[in-house]
Amino acid sequence: MMSDEMSLEERKVIYRARRGLKEIDVYFDPYVKNYYLNADVVEKALFAELVDQEDPDLLDWFMEVGEPPRTELKDFILKLKHYVHG
Repeated sequence: MMSDEMSLEERKVIYRARRGLKEIDVYFDPYVKNYYLNADVVEKALFAELVDQEDPDLLDWFMEVGEPPRTELKDFILKLKHYVHG
């Protein structure tokens, strides 16, 4: 999957997306494998913003215990969940 065409930023985001927390990896892994590299600039930026967050915050957002500070992040999380659960 790591190709020469991948930018340094893309590599960093993919690396940071590996959490080792199954509750988060279940959403991040399929997205990275199937969608990330073909996503548009806006979506890539949202994913980068998401992977920069702390695990406890991400868990809250994915479990819908808490809400992300921005609507765009909330919508993107719903999109990630839809990719996994259909």
